Amino acid sequence: MRFIVWTGMLFALVGNAAAAGVETLKSYLRETSAASAQFTQVVYDRSMRKLQETSGTMHFSRPGRIRWAYEKPYEQLIVGDGEKLWVYDKDLNQVTVKAMNQAIGGSPAALLAGSNEIEKDFRLNPAGMQDGLDWLEAVPRSGESTFQKVRMGFGKSGLEAMDLTDGFGQLTVVRFNAIVRNPKLAPDLFRFTPPRGADVISG
Repeated sequence: MRFIVWTGMLFALVGNAAAAGVETLKSYLRETSAASAQFTQVVYDRSMRKLQETSGTMHFSRPGRIRWAYEKPYEQLIVGDGEKLWVYDKDLNQVTVKAMNQAIGGSPAALLAGSNEIEKDFRLNPAGMQDGLDWLEAVPRSGESTFQKVRMGFGKSGLEAMDLTDGFGQLTVVRFNAIVRNPKLAPDLFRFTPPRGADVISG
């Protein structure tokens, strides 16, 4: 009898946690049409050896506009203007451009800059509390995504962390700080013109 009661309580708690975790993300999407932040990004291999560490700034304006600028130790710029996604590597003087709907679909960018209908592209699962953040796991529904799963950590400032696991077992850890929700962002932030002389590759 106790086992049945405990099991029932456990199922109820899990169900409530799932509802709360999913609602945290949905509430964030409803209440956040734009955001700006600084970020640090660290990439680890499957043995948790550090491969790379970068930092920069991020801006997004939903739906479909995003600017992700790596500043240290090298410069790379990713700009989504709602129609196209541009990736500019300054050292190579090379630009890669793709249609936005093809590039953003089941990618982590869709979790930030996509529409409110996020469950069309991702299965959402609660991931509990850790380091003072409420975590949610998003698994792409499409097998064509380069990522196996994305964990999102929410705190008082909104989205404060993302952990991304790719198909090779590498883990990318992103932490946001100096977060500003719903700032007035200049339209020019989400426009990109290839520099003169740059190689432009269409994806």
